[in-house]
Order: sequence, then structure tokens, then C-alpha cells
Amino acid sequence: MYDLVLKGGRVVDPASDLDGVLDVAIENGLIARVAAAIAPAETARVIEVGGAIVTPGLIDLHAHVFEGVNRTGVNPDLGGVYSGVTTIVDAGSAGAATFGGWRHILPHCHTEIIPFLHICQTGLATLPDIIAESSINLADTVKVATQHPDLIRGIKARMVSPALEIMGMEMPKLAKRAAREAGIKLMVHIGDTEKRYDPKVIHPLLALLEPGDILTHYFTPNPGGVLDGNGKLVPEAREAADRGVWFDTAHGRMNFSFDVGRRIIDQGLLPHCISTDLTVPGRQMTVHSMTEMMTRFLGLGFTLPQVVTMSTANPARAIGAEQRLGRLAVGRQADVSVLDLEDGAWVVYDILGAPLRVDRAFAPRLTVKKGRVFTPDFGPRPWGWWPDRAITGGCC
Repeated sequence: MYDLVLKGGRVVDPASDLDGVLDVAIENGLIARVAAAIAPAETARVIEVGGAIVTPGLIDLHAHVFEGVNRTGVNPDLGGVYSGVTTIVDAGSAGAATFGGWRHILPHCHTEIIPFLHICQTGLATLPDIIAESSINLADTVKVATQHPDLIRGIKARMVSPALEIMGMEMPKLAKRAAREAGIKLMVHIGDTEKRYDPKVIHPLLALLEPGDILTHYFTPNPGGVLDGNGKLVPEAREAADRGVWFDTAHGRMNFSFDVGRRIIDQGLLPHCISTDLTVPGRQMTVHSMTEMMTRFLGLGFTLPQVVTMSTANPARAIGAEQRLGRLAVGRQADVSVLDLEDGAWVVYDILGAPLRVDRAFAPRLTVKKGRVFTPDFGPRPWGWWPDRAITGGCC
């Protein structure tokens, strides 16, 4: 007897080669069966999801949910299970000196949180983060990372002012050293919103990254991105992708441009992962949900299977959790996102205010985390989850 069957939805899971109307059975917090027409008599509970898209649990590879410690941290479940997301990678909100704050947050989360550790001791509790060389304590960073090997999956560094003006490339080199010594990944934020450092720093940075490391914000319009002054991809970007560096889009308040994204896509360097860079101020502005980030990529011309892969299987692989996350396979953790995908006339915006018309949009209908069912929150806008309605005949 199954605990739960999600019945009649369109299951889209490219990693498992699934795309069709199927039922998903869950037992003891695990995926028990994916098949057509599972009999209601075989389960204790049935939830009808006809007309919806059923995917592996969405994974937000870059968000900030250090709520109550950092002033910009979003409530983890608000950005997680109540938004259709089952797993959030917190991208360096805490550093070695503040990491203990997680013990007050993680036990109360239904959403799975996988923290990356900031190379700055105080993480993002202080902004700017790095204000002197003493902002980094390599020994403490490695110590904290190695004390929590089942929790911390990476080190985070931000290529921003004033860190680079103070330390130059020594800052990301220390972050890479910490990641190597702890045996984990490095995630690097590119794009200097202060627009003060030399954009050519992208060349030595990309050369520093090793297979499995993550480059985030790579659609940034700010200095230090992967396009040169002529709008051409720097050669090191393609070389990094070829050797196994992950490229993540991470929207955020100030680091995502449709124009930059199109130029990169047109030159053949496609993103591996979609993420939000969710924060409290971001949620009030342009970063409303993971599902809206997915809507943006449908609007940019990606197919539904591509968008699902960039939101499930690829981020699972990027954090080394592909053995239990990112697929609807029997025996895997029962993390499932049930999404509405509706035709319509909407418009979404990048951080520069540039509009993009979209004729399909996602919204969360139901979230299952380890077999437990969550109904999404009302949504970040007064009318719920859907983007702004496009004005007929308007410029966008």
C-alpha cells in the first residue's frame, strides 16, 4: 500500500527519460513507482494533478535564506516548499564566524538547505563583506567546512568591490585553496555592481576554476562578466565549460540581463542551471520565485525539458547530490514539484528593466518533500504567482 499517489499529471523528467501522463507513487518518503494508471486501491491517499506538470523537486542553486541572522535572508520555506522548491543552496550567507547561526534555522525548515560557506568570516552579515585582508581567516574557514562535511558543499567568493581592490586575485585564490583543502566545490559570483574593478579579471578567474566548480551570475551586465568589450565570449569561458565548470544564471537584484543572456546563448554557451539569488529586497523587486525564473527561460526560447533539467538534474549534479535528488526514480528521495503551466500574455523584466513577453508561465501547485505534501503560499504579488500581464499592443 502506497502512502500517496500523484495522479494524472504530465511527468517531465528528462534525466529519467520520462515525458507523459503518469502517476507517481510515494512510500516511506521515497519514490516507489512511476507508471500509468496506478489503481486507487493501491494507495492510502490520491491527489489528482491532471493538467499539471510533475517534475523532480526543483532545486534553487543560489539563494539566501539565513533568516534572522542576515537582514536580507528570506524565510527558507517561503522560498522553498511554499514556492514549489524542495531544495535550496544557500550561496554563502554565512562565513566561519557566523555559521553557527544555522543551528537555529535548519531544525525548523521543511525545505532542505545546503549551505555554501563564504570565504569572508562574517559572510553577508556585513556588507561590504570583505573590507580588509583580516576579513578572511583561511584556517577557520577550512576548519568549519571540514567539521560539517555532510552539510557544507562548497565555498563562496564574490568578485566585487572593495574585496578585489583590497586583495586582488589573492581573494579568489584563498577561496579556491579553502575549497581544495576541505574537498568541496568553489562557487564564484561574477559582476561588480559597484563597477570599479578591472573587467579583465575574468580571464585569470576562469583559469582558476576546476571541474565541478560553479560560476554564478554569468548573465550579468556588470563588469567582470564573460563577454568582452565587443560582446564576444572570452575564450576562457568556453574552455571552463569544456572542462566541467558549471554555469549558473542566478538572477538577483543586479546581475541578470536578457541582452547579455541572448548574446551568450547565440554564441553557444548555454546555461547549466537556473537559480534565483533570492533575498528579501529581491523578492520585493524582480526575483519573485524559482518558477518565474523558469518562465524567463521559456521566453528566451528554451524547451520545457531543457528548463526542467536546468532546475532539477543539473543542480543536483552540481552539488554532488545526484544519487538522491534531481530524478523521479524508484528508491530516490520523494521530492516532487507539481507546477501549473498556462498559456497567456505576460511580461517579465530583467534587472535593467528590459521587458520580455512570454506566452507561457509557471506557477507552483503542490510541493512534495520527502513524501510530505505542502500547498504553496499565495504568491509574492497581490494577485498571486503569475507575472505581470502584458499590455496588448505595447512595446514589450
